[in-house]
Amino acid sequence: MPNATSLITRFRRVSFPVLLLSAPFFVGCGDDALVTVYDKTLLQEPAKCLSLYVTPPNDMIETTLKRLYHFDEDCPLHLQVSYKNGIRCNSTFNVQSKAIGGFPSSYLNMELRKGFALQYSYYIDLKEDVTPRDLEKGFEKIKEDLRL
Repeated sequence: MPNATSLITRFRRVSFPVLLLSAPFFVGCGDDALVTVYDKTLLQEPAKCLSLYVTPPNDMIETTLKRLYHFDEDCPLHLQVSYKNGIRCNSTFNVQSKAIGGFPSSYLNMELRKGFALQYSYYIDLKEDVTPRDLEKGFEKIKEDLRL
């Protein structure tokens, strides 16, 4: 019969790899936004203006952003805001994420474009519907980066 010390040693040997391998399942989706700058010259001098496009149209998003910044419809630099709420994933590939509640239910994407050319992107997965606070946080990052 094994003594207590050998049982503890065996438990430690087994539990560490199990804990290490199961860590990704408990991390889930991060709360950090993904910011990508496609045109570095955009960051070199402050942007003079922005125009706003929200797709699909949403009064809450438009009102919140217009409260944060005075948009100019004639500006060649467009802020295109897209979002989706109520995302449901039926894929069996995401069983672990869905089981521990790490699967996002919405996203917010804010892109800066000149014409069709993508200049800058702010993207975040969210665990609830898009809120004014999510918009404020994202737009503050854009204002900081573009020195608006």
